[in-house]
Amino acid sequence: MEKNAFNVKTLTTGGAIAALYVVLTLVAQAFGLASGAIQVRLSEALTILPCFTAAAVPGLTVGCVLANLITGCALWDVVFGSVATLLGAVGTYLLRKKPLLAWIPPVVSNAVIVPIVLQKVYGVPDSFWFLMATVGAGEVITCGLLGLMLYKALSRTKVV
Repeated sequence: MEKNAFNVKTLTTGGAIAALYVVLTLVAQAFGLASGAIQVRLSEALTILPCFTAAAVPGLTVGCVLANLITGCALWDVVFGSVATLLGAVGTYLLRKKPLLAWIPPVVSNAVIVPIVLQKVYGVPDSFWFLMATVGAGEVITCGLLGLMLYKALSRTKVV
């Protein structure tokens, strides 16, 4: 019985994280921040959550898939953008004991993968390095600054 309770709790936690990711992406999209060369997806702040629970890894990935589908991204963007989120979330989980470093994997995975998607899928003419810098800057803002603020706030609560 205990094992089923754990699975239900994990599934519920992951689902809640996925839903929150989608909502925060839609808020960012409403302000024109969720896509393009400079992306400041508020939802990316949630990539710090694998420091608290392994359920965040699939939750963030599913949330990214759904958010990308809902916001009208191309199929390859849905696939590879979600892979970038998955890789970043796994990296964060692996660094969960070092939160001051745990925000870095999502920044790196998105800063490397998303520019390729922008160039190949959307035909964005800018150079890879320019796109890497702009996408990376948005990720530093959301994963680094906002993510660490979220980590600090959640660390003080008994919610997680």
